[in-house]
Amino acid sequence: MAPAPPPDLVVAESVDALVDDVAAQIRRVAAAAVAAHGRFRVALAGGSTPRALYPRLIQGVDWTRADVFFGDERAVPPDDPQSNYRMARETLLAPAQVPAENVFRWQTEAADLDAAARAYEEALRRRAPRPLLDLALLGLGPDGHTASLFPGTAALTVEDRLAVAVDVPALKTRRLTLTYPVFLEAGAVFFLVTGPDKRAALADAVRPGSTLPAARIIHGSRVVRIFSDRAAAQDINPAT
Repeated sequence: MAPAPPPDLVVAESVDALVDDVAAQIRRVAAAAVAAHGRFRVALAGGSTPRALYPRLIQGVDWTRADVFFGDERAVPPDDPQSNYRMARETLLAPAQVPAENVFRWQTEAADLDAAARAYEEALRRRAPRPLLDLALLGLGPDGHTASLFPGTAALTVEDRLAVAVDVPALKTRRLTLTYPVFLEAGAVFFLVTGPDKRAALADAVRPGSTLPAARIIHGSRVVRIFSDRAAAQDINPAT
């Protein structure tokens, strides 16, 4: 297999300009996916930058022909303020009137989160033939995590599952997350990275040989675009 190309870094002057650019790119990916195989299969992310992005996607995407998944989720009820699903519902899914049958949320209210992860994997396999996703949206934490693939956690070594429940000792919590195999075979992966607290992690993650969890996706996926503002990108060596 040929090595993955280097990630494409796009640096915007502001978060507002960044989300406008990302929205335009997503519309193009969605249209191409529908033209190619009739559906647009996307995994959404949580966080402040996606919260700003999602209202810009209400128009311009045929959501009746989309399958909406989530890269990860906290173990909180779907109406909790920390829920990625709730944020996406309020900013995109409800305003765009995305059909309920097209939205696949993690069953975080389940007593058995391992069973919830298995159910999510089954839903993903049923709904999305390989490649499972046309697009995955991801963020980057100051510690280098992405989705809920945190440093030092068991999820980093999973190769035979598409979704798992994972203990995150640093946060004293459990989370649900898609695994590397899903992200590595996605048609495209867009990282949204903003703010000065991401400077060190982003500079490390784009460096060949980085051991940060996000780096494996950045350097191993088919098509990777990193959308960053100046505050997050200022420590990146232009030769990287």
